[in-house]
Amino acid sequence: MNRQTIQLNEELILRIDESNPNHHLWNNNGTWWLHYTIYPSAVTAERIRRSLKTKVLEEARFQRDQFFKTKLNA
Repeated sequence: MNRQTIQLNEELILRIDESNPNHHLWNNNGTWWLHYTIYPSAVTAERIRRSLKTKVLEEARFQRDQFFKTKLNA
């Protein structure tokens, strides 16, 4: 029997625009959301959007930063 093992690794790559402190943030009717793109394979992309459940921009920035710090340290 011929078996193949494929190991999938997820790598976090962030593009950060230093001139835009709201990078990866999106305001939808007053509520801030985090949005980013992952690449499960070399030929596919998936957009991820998650509500930060806040209307306060500073809180949204803090939550975004904490989220990405957690992902980078995983």
